[in-house]
Amino acid sequence: MIDPTNVFKENLALLPAIDAVERIDLVDGQHTVVASIENMPGKQGSLAVYHYLQQAFGALDARAAEHGLAVFAEHTADARTRPGAHPNVDRLLGIAAGGQALQIRVVAKA
Repeated sequence: MIDPTNVFKENLALLPAIDAVERIDLVDGQHTVVASIENMPGKQGSLAVYHYLQQAFGALDARAAEHGLAVFAEHTADARTRPGAHPNVDRLLGIAAGGQALQIRVVAKA
């Protein structure tokens, strides 16, 4: 597990590669995909964080969400003041605050 800094870009450099990942699906307790994060520009930072959380924690529970918020660093502070600006951080804030845990399903590139 990494020891996150307070700079997101530095934390990204510590995370596993996402070259082989097409997307990540987030699945609720009823086996419904509630969100997906695609491997595309503008989403790759979030994809890398969620991919790392899956490897480090296996699922997205409160403990994993708290760690993810530390990895997102300055984006977490921004998300707290601008709800909706960072939906993938908002999701972690909700889970850390007691929201439903999710499974993280990694979909590999074909």
